[in-house]
Amino acid sequence: MPSNPPSEPDHLRRRSLLGLGVLSALPLSTGVWAQPLPGGTAALDGGRLVVVFLRGAYDGLSALVPYADRDYHALRPNIAIAAPDGGTQTALRLDNTFALHPALGPLLPLWQQGVFGFVPAAGLPAPNRSHFDAQYQMEIAQPGKTSSAPGWLNQVASLRTGPAAALGVGEANPAILSGPAAVKLIPRGQAAARTGVLANDKMRQALLDLYAGDDNISQAFRQGAGSRLQSAQELSAEKAAADGRRNALAAEGPRMMDRQLDRDGTPASTQAQTAQMLAASNGAPDPVGLQLDAQHLGTLMRNDRSLRLGFLSAGGWDTHANQGAATGQLANNLGNLARGILQLRQDFSGAGDVIVVLSEFGRTSAENGTRGTDHGFGNAMWLIGNRVNGGRWHGQWTGLARGNLNEGRDLPAHHDYRAVLAQVLRSTFAIGDTQLASVLPGAGWDRRLDGLMAKA
Repeated sequence: MPSNPPSEPDHLRRRSLLGLGVLSALPLSTGVWAQPLPGGTAALDGGRLVVVFLRGAYDGLSALVPYADRDYHALRPNIAIAAPDGGTQTALRLDNTFALHPALGPLLPLWQQGVFGFVPAAGLPAPNRSHFDAQYQMEIAQPGKTSSAPGWLNQVASLRTGPAAALGVGEANPAILSGPAAVKLIPRGQAAARTGVLANDKMRQALLDLYAGDDNISQAFRQGAGSRLQSAQELSAEKAAADGRRNALAAEGPRMMDRQLDRDGTPASTQAQTAQMLAASNGAPDPVGLQLDAQHLGTLMRNDRSLRLGFLSAGGWDTHANQGAATGQLANNLGNLARGILQLRQDFSGAGDVIVVLSEFGRTSAENGTRGTDHGFGNAMWLIGNRVNGGRWHGQWTGLARGNLNEGRDLPAHHDYRAVLAQVLRSTFAIGDTQLASVLPGAGWDRRLDGLMAKA
């Protein structure tokens, strides 16, 4: 079990972390912490990793509230989450620096148990405020690259020969799982309809094989598998209402975006802004369907123990307007996200299991003129698992004073998100330096994050 939150005062701990800045760029290939595994191949049997991608750039400063920072409340006069005071509409205190959005309250016990931690300021090495570009580059772990490349999760799966090691539920073809390694993809809802997955005999049989257990989900799927329409309904019934709400939002988009300003303060193209808002999810289900996807993923990976890597995503996080505070659009999404994470935790609570939650970038520190937030830079990455040193946050945090912000507007990305992944991959699968350099090309080992994961 991870250690309890440290007794060292937060300001002293931050000072000690800042002092390690010169060590942040040590290359993975130096072998500072581990040598390549014998034979150069990872067995992928030390645990299981589930990645949850929040497409559209969720607002980490609302999810994990820096309530003690006076600039936070000044920058967000209408959408700041009230500091903890025990009320139902206020943040839930985690420590002297951060608090949890009230909609994420179901995750507070995980923090208290020491299995939930986060890195508050991580991201791509350089700002990229395009949803498509930032998502793609994050999924292939190669910032700046626009040409075709395998996804980093596919690269991890390729470290083992034999049966498919990775599974994606929800999206039809996520870039993170694309590549030479065999993977299993189970689209649902509109993605399933577009690919005709249930009309394909081989794919339908693969689904039947996966849903071979005695649990309720498996029984329900098999009972409906005789009819393609009924099967689709079994997989996406709970999603239909959410799709309707998202379509309504799409119709409302042009009106909502009329007053949206771009980063230079000039009126943005309504058509372009609306297209960007709708494209941000990249075909991902919205947070309402995440719990159902999590349930399916858990069932499938429980029935097929060769599957060690899981992927889910949720769109709908591009909150340019009417974001809300303790209640509203973002709060609803966060509540659904919390339920999805708890669903995953039920099935992925083994000694080496880890759940990672990330997004392509964060949002502006200040609210905009439509009581929303625009595209930013650094953001919080979450980690949940028994091997996570939870009940605390990790890495560098310099606050929201203007002089400490990227371009005076965004949270900095003090830590390359790939350095966070390197810590997770090493702890979960004992992946050595050579393999890390292959999966995360060009990344560096960040010693400021040592201690994020407990030793096996």
